[in-house]
Amino acid sequence: MKVIFHLLSLISISLFAQLPVPSNGSLRHIEKFQSKYVVPRNVDIWLPDGYDANKKYSVLYMHDGKGLYDSTIMWNKQEWKVDEVLGTLLKEGKVQDCIVVGVWNSEGTRHPEYFPQKPYESLSQVERDTVTTQLQKMGRTKEIFKPVSDNYLKFLVEELKPFIDKNFSTKTDAKNTFVAGSSMGGLISMYAICEYPTVFGGAACLSTHWPGIFRVEDNPIPNAFFQYMKEKLPDQKTHKLYFDYGDQTLDALYPPLQKRADQVIKSKGYTSKNWMTRFFPGENHSEKAWSRRLEVSLLFLLKK
Repeated sequence: MKVIFHLLSLISISLFAQLPVPSNGSLRHIEKFQSKYVVPRNVDIWLPDGYDANKKYSVLYMHDGKGLYDSTIMWNKQEWKVDEVLGTLLKEGKVQDCIVVGVWNSEGTRHPEYFPQKPYESLSQVERDTVTTQLQKMGRTKEIFKPVSDNYLKFLVEELKPFIDKNFSTKTDAKNTFVAGSSMGGLISMYAICEYPTVFGGAACLSTHWPGIFRVEDNPIPNAFFQYMKEKLPDQKTHKLYFDYGDQTLDALYPPLQKRADQVIKSKGYTSKNWMTRFFPGENHSEKAWSRRLEVSLLFLLKK
């Protein structure tokens, strides 16, 4: 294992990269992880204090990995504080042993990589054109919008997960493999557990960006998402779902849409045993907000 860590550290060397420095646990940074499905991106593997290769650990895959540990490398100087929050929960014995794989986004392709592809493909051409127009207005794309989230999930499942399971001491089954993210990262987390229910056993979706674009009026996207969930949500007996939302800044769009999502989830047989949706009045759409409620989602997914 020491040899493996040495190799990983060599991979991480970059003259220009701003590397995150955790205040709890340690990071193994991989610079530009190569893929045949998506453009290369950085990956950080967080290991808790006392990580022991003789033990087996659950794995939490998190999107937008750059913002998880170190605010100093972020444009807005905010972070999720994953290392502090999860590190404390582990030391207090409240959650199962776990490592975190933080997958950095590719800034130029984030929206198409995180936008659930199959619901989009169910839209009419006129509806797709509306999506493209709205995203062009907001500067999210200059081209005709086309999601590539199926390839992003193939990267996670077929390339990254095998690498993690080979090089770290992990529990490889779905019961011990989780996915989490916020905003568009919430959407792709929902999509991941639906597309790969035998790979991911739980998903945490914070401030899920149900509009897909940046308006609610005359927007066909939420209906497409909810119809997809009706058809594809995994078995409630073997999977866990966590959702939350605030009501300030971009989160102000979410309360009525999350209520509709909750109706779908409930209709699929989910109960408080395997599903939680939390409303946080006054909270906005930011890493600081997500860090304040991260403990709630981690306790739900990872509680012993």
